[in-house]
Amino acid sequence: MSNDLAERLAHNIRHLRELRGFTQQQMAKHSGLPRATWANLESGLANPTLAVLTRVAVALQVSIEELISAPRSTTRVYPFGTLPMRKNGEVTVRRLFPDRVPGVLMERLELPAGARMTGVPHTAGTREYLTCETGTITLVAGGEQFTINAGDVVVFKGDQKHSYANSTTRTAVGYSMVMLQPVVG
Repeated sequence: MSNDLAERLAHNIRHLRELRGFTQQQMAKHSGLPRATWANLESGLANPTLAVLTRVAVALQVSIEELISAPRSTTRVYPFGTLPMRKNGEVTVRRLFPDRVPGVLMERLELPAGARMTGVPHTAGTREYLTCETGTITLVAGGEQFTINAGDVVVFKGDQKHSYANSTTRTAVGYSMVMLQPVVG
């Protein structure tokens, strides 16, 4: 076995075991392998048989490929402009999460001077959180008006009519987080 492959195998086995919170002794028992064999695998000096790799993979509940493959990065950068964006009148609405998060919508709202945007009522029981990063945003929700400045947060029922406005001469930026009520049915 090449030295790089043996080191990668050792790293992956140790990392996967530690992620699961097990000791070498516990994993040895679970896999039916001697503790010394498990320690040898994690040392980077082992040259295991296919049968040993299979036992390790089954014990860790991963494929053999995952044991020997190069670690994949768990981090990804999404440069500005690569996430979905839309215009609602003069307001620019940009999604903040690249992945769908069940029950959560989070968007950045950029309201130029004098801009206004009508929100869409969400499902019954939904809560919406609006925070202002810069400028001033006026929220009208359920017939009441709230003015929030940089750093302020307002929480309201997102299942009612609502709108956002910037009546100042400077651009306002805010973040809307909607916690959707699950639809029962």
